[in-house]
Amino acid sequence: MKIAFFNDYRLGLVKGDSIVDVTAVVADIPRIGPHDVINGLIERFDTYRAKLADAEAKGAGVPLGSVKLRAPLPRPVNIDCMAVNYMEDGTRKEPAPINAFHKSANAVIGPDETMVLPDVPSTVFEGEAELAAVIGKKGFNISAANAMSHIFGYCNFIDGSARGLPPAGNTFYQMKSRETFAPIGPWIVTADEIKDPHKLKVQLWNNGVLKQNFNTSDMAHKIPRCIEFVSSLHTLMPGDILATGTNHRGLHAFQDGNKIELEVEGCGRLTIKVADALKRVWQMETRLQRQDKGLEPLAPQTSGKYAKA
Repeated sequence: MKIAFFNDYRLGLVKGDSIVDVTAVVADIPRIGPHDVINGLIERFDTYRAKLADAEAKGAGVPLGSVKLRAPLPRPVNIDCMAVNYMEDGTRKEPAPINAFHKSANAVIGPDETMVLPDVPSTVFEGEAELAAVIGKKGFNISAANAMSHIFGYCNFIDGSARGLPPAGNTFYQMKSRETFAPIGPWIVTADEIKDPHKLKVQLWNNGVLKQNFNTSDMAHKIPRCIEFVSSLHTLMPGDILATGTNHRGLHAFQDGNKIELEVEGCGRLTIKVADALKRVWQMETRLQRQDKGLEPLAPQTSGKYAKA
């Protein structure tokens, strides 16, 4: 199944180019907001699955183009992001030590929404194309052997980053947890529809130009190990996001006016916009293109506030 929120957070199932409203099926899930609906559905999915399938089969649906899709996970309890978790197309001699960080749930935005670049002296803003695993069962100290049974599904995820903020060494919190820096969507694909999450093409386009193009087979620490590691630190909850990392070679500057499209194979296409009230400009080469020229991999800012003379 492909599960989405649309319009005023109606719950829908995507069927081809249509979406079927199944809000009535989950009307008995206690909720304060839509996050309770999706988290509750994930936690009790065995109870609702047959009812949802029946509603999907019988429902005519409406065209996807006629609705506004929303973030499918509006407020996860945890957003855990793996750090330096790719072998960079074999250019790393060995995996980096396993590591992760938290992003704020307030960073979540959905399809066709806008990543807003803040007025801070960042060296460069980047967005990392990632496969996200959606947790389906509560668990603490989950073993790698049992980890995949804790996955409900998958979705596209962009890890927004404000690089190089001062003071030096005070990095991940202010770099990663800013408002709008966690775009997800356009829907959740249940795990049964993804044959092997470690063999998926990941592509990201900026204004129609392909920038990131890699495969999850290049992942250094595979998903079971990531779940084992993260759940050794804190309990994972239904609806939590585990972002599995990115291949950094295609990273490049995000700036005002960019249209970003991310497609992880089997997960649909997530489209967002980028806005910067300061209209700052950076060179648009990828890290790999710059490295091939013998240049510092992070693109320099060429004009606007904070540009270096």
